Amino acid sequence: MANFTWQGNPVTQIGTDLRVGDTAPKFTVLANDLSPVTLTDSKGKVRLISVIPSIDTPVCDAQTRRFNEEASKLGNVQVLTISADLPFAQGNWCAANGIDNVQTLSDHRDLSFGEAYGVAIQELRLLGRAIFVVDTNDKVTYVEYVNESTDHPNYEAALDAARAVL
Repeated sequence: MANFTWQGNPVTQIGTDLRVGDTAPKFTVLANDLSPVTLTDSKGKVRLISVIPSIDTPVCDAQTRRFNEEASKLGNVQVLTISADLPFAQGNWCAANGIDNVQTLSDHRDLSFGEAYGVAIQELRLLGRAIFVVDTNDKVTYVEYVNESTDHPNYEAALDAARAVL
């Protein structure tokens, strides 16, 4: 298990950790317009899935901005940023900050993604910080669970992993 902590305090992870080589689990999340989005919707592309606790916090803001900057340089890579924030809040934040190269998606309704990818935090109903790269055949090729949810992920390793499967 990832053994997530929140500001140094242990929290309960819901779901099972994924490993490189696993088939990416199916999920349904919501786009900013409340339409359902699934893994199949980005079939044929490499998916870099950036998981954040809440878009309005400093590390989540920085993570989303970093992947937004890199997304246009990645070719056939779709960058998905998933949190348990409300879709409206995600859309408002993106509009206010000029974020248009990543797709922000909400797992607020069902925690479908969080449970399937082992990032749901029971006590907070938030998602723990993580990065996944899923290739065009839906195989997981990179996994990083960031144990302390207020720490940054390894951006370069995630970007290199996405480039490696193009």
